Amino acid sequence: MSKLFDACNKKLRLYTGLTVSLRHFFFLSKYFKLKKDRALLESQRKDTDEYFKVTKLFPCYEDISAKAGGGKGIYFFQDLYVAQRIFRNNPVRHIDIGSRIDGFVSHVAAYRDIDVADIRPLEDIIPNVHFIQTDLMKLDGLEKECTDSISSLHALEHFGLGRYGDTINYNGYLLGFKNITYMLKPGGKFYFSVPLGEQRIEFHAHRVFSLSYLLKLVSEDYEVDHFSFIDDKGYLHADIKIDDDMIKTNCGCHYGCAVFELTKRS
Repeated sequence: MSKLFDACNKKLRLYTGLTVSLRHFFFLSKYFKLKKDRALLESQRKDTDEYFKVTKLFPCYEDISAKAGGGKGIYFFQDLYVAQRIFRNNPVRHIDIGSRIDGFVSHVAAYRDIDVADIRPLEDIIPNVHFIQTDLMKLDGLEKECTDSISSLHALEHFGLGRYGDTINYNGYLLGFKNITYMLKPGGKFYFSVPLGEQRIEFHAHRVFSLSYLLKLVSEDYEVDHFSFIDDKGYLHADIKIDDDMIKTNCGCHYGCAVFELTKRS
């Protein structure tokens, strides 16, 4: 971009004999448009009985070329998709483990109560959200078969890596997974997501899981009702039938997201 500005400035000097900054030119053009639009707004005020005083200039002309918003990404799709699934399944009680408060949890809290457990504190009081601070790698205070619905979205991959003040434990994710299973009633639903790709630890941020390992992990206690994934470009592939090629290639993901809806066996 700077090369473009330099080239344009050279042309301006050739034509005008003046050193003019193209950036200043753009700034001035926006400023004059702002003044023009404000004068138009003030002239329109004369035709109404309402009065709003223009107190200062607050230019936002960069928003003219902006898009309406974003509709892709791991957190965007997993939070929306799983919240919709819980709405359809309408459990008696739902507990979440470590998912985003300002994403998935807020989606669910918009239409029902949700119990939330996290190793990190939550100081804000949020309608429909009932919070408990606890370490899910430990059984302390956990009730056996206390809920018919539980979720953990993009959280278990962190357990035992110390990122959030938890104890270093190579098998921390396994402890969390087993404790979640302990809390869930037979026939209950478990909504579960983790990073998907070649299996590895990127210390101390997270683990990435292969699809073959995830299928082995869930097979002991659960039936897979639905499998979805979010690819490396951030797009959701919902309710996909798993085949051998997907297992071999991890759905073509290096750092994607696997999303499972599971039912605990009786």
